[in-house]
Amino acid sequence: MDIKEELLKEIEALLTYKPEEKLEINPNYLNYLEVEDLKSIKSGLIQKIGKLNAEDIAWLEQFKKYDYE
Repeated sequence: MDIKEELLKEIEALLTYKPEEKLEINPNYLNYLEVEDLKSIKSGLIQKIGKLNAEDIAWLEQFKKYDYE
């Protein structure tokens, strides 16, 4: 598997919200995208996922129980 195919698989994994739902991106897009394009897409997804997780954590904190003994 070449670097473009590896990056495409990593992007598919980042876009899959539920493991039981497999997402496949048409591999023909590899004919039009360069390695740098794919790296940029992957990086952008990682940043967005990180932000979503941070927001979710902040939201969940409001439901945390505290023991004030």
